Amino acid sequence: IKQIDLLPCLPGPFGSELSLTLQVQKHLEPFRLSLEKLQDVSARLRKDMIRGLGKHSHHRASVKMLPTFVRATPDGTEKGDFLALDLGGTNFRVLHVRVLEEEQRVLKMDSQICAIPQDIMLGTGEKLFDHIAACLAEFLDSQKLRGQTLPLGFTFSFPCEQKEIDKSILIRWTKGFNCSGVEGEDVVNLLKEAIHRRGDYDISSVAMVNDTVGTMMSCGYRDQSCEIGMIIGTGTNACYMEEMKNVKRVEGEDGRMCINTEWGGFGDDGCLKDVLTEFDEEVDKTSINPGVHTFEKMISGMYLGEIVRLVLLKLTEEKLLFRGCPSEALLTPGSFETRFISEIEEPDSGLENAKKILTKLDLDWDLVDACVARLVCDTVSSRSARLCAAALATIVNRIRINRGLDHLKTTVGVDGTVYRKHPNFSDELQAAVRLLAPKCDVTFLISEDGSGKGAAMVTAVAQRVWACWASPDDLFHCRVTL
Repeated sequence: IKQIDLLPCLPGPFGSELSLTLQVQKHLEPFRLSLEKLQDVSARLRKDMIRGLGKHSHHRASVKMLPTFVRATPDGTEKGDFLALDLGGTNFRVLHVRVLEEEQRVLKMDSQICAIPQDIMLGTGEKLFDHIAACLAEFLDSQKLRGQTLPLGFTFSFPCEQKEIDKSILIRWTKGFNCSGVEGEDVVNLLKEAIHRRGDYDISSVAMVNDTVGTMMSCGYRDQSCEIGMIIGTGTNACYMEEMKNVKRVEGEDGRMCINTEWGGFGDDGCLKDVLTEFDEEVDKTSINPGVHTFEKMISGMYLGEIVRLVLLKLTEEKLLFRGCPSEALLTPGSFETRFISEIEEPDSGLENAKKILTKLDLDWDLVDACVARLVCDTVSSRSARLCAAALATIVNRIRINRGLDHLKTTVGVDGTVYRKHPNFSDELQAAVRLLAPKCDVTFLISEDGSGKGAAMVTAVAQRVWACWASPDDLFHCRVTL
């Protein structure tokens, strides 16, 4: 099918045109993964997941399988008002979220975006959390919520080791932050201390939320069979509800716990070396973190455009494209943006978009070049979708086997620009999952603000679960059977 896609662009079926087609296909062949190879990739991930769950083996696992201490998904009875904080970059959001049981809806009542100045990003931790507490106070005033003591969901998108649902230790700063006195400390405690220093308002409890977990939970209120969250955007990750008896790093045998797989690190131990192409190896070598996040670099939005650029450059150097003359733009890393892939693959306007983008890149192109560029984009994005499908199929198959079911019906909450905006990605992913998990009926639901509404929903579910406990001291440290 991929070969036929190129033929309408060629003036004749024989001679140099057919030779060009075959030579292009030869360079693209390593991206085309058979069903058997995808099943093999899935089997490797399954082994890594088991290693990550192990008490004594998790430290050497490339798939970290981090416990989130989220012990349940929504059941539709959650209700009330909640706050959410979403900190993951140079801005952070504060939200007021209302959960309506009667209407089964999660409403964002209002939100506010607060900037974090450079001097605070590089200053002391105390200064950062004082700034967050001040912005939260301002928001409470604007919403006339001052005087109410509301629970808060905190999405903190930096590498952390979660100890309890309300205790999360920052491992290291990323994204340009370097606040002193925070690494190795509990960020929930730092936030609470900042609020207490002010003394003019309080919050009742804090639930730490990973954005992937938030994605799952934001969909779980609309569809209570949602037990998986997946993000395919700038980066990629997934979470799912695992049986507690398999989570060896946490005490307790009963019920389930949401596990943050951190599957972007799959392959960091070299187990995907036979799947990597020369272009993947070059992307990794020139990245800011060589040898890390191998799987993510093959499939996520941060890297797909660069993979396509490298393929186009290789074909140009082989004199198969652009008359063998690369432009300065094509030689520049990062010049081929991932959004170009989506635009070039649009069903109706893709070829015209390809012509415009190649012109923008100062390339001397003809119709065949535009068709080849479209084929390269399709091949790279298709591999991404199928690799994602292999990983997701691993999770749904595991859930089915864990529960001893002949057939599993489940829902995946999904977010991320690659999944949302690419014209074919979701269809290709879903088709591959059906092949790789034939005993599972998987529904896909687009998340609505996982880091905002989802964070509030994590808190709402925790409140429901904790309501059965008499002592406030037990609220965050309970071991309940769900």
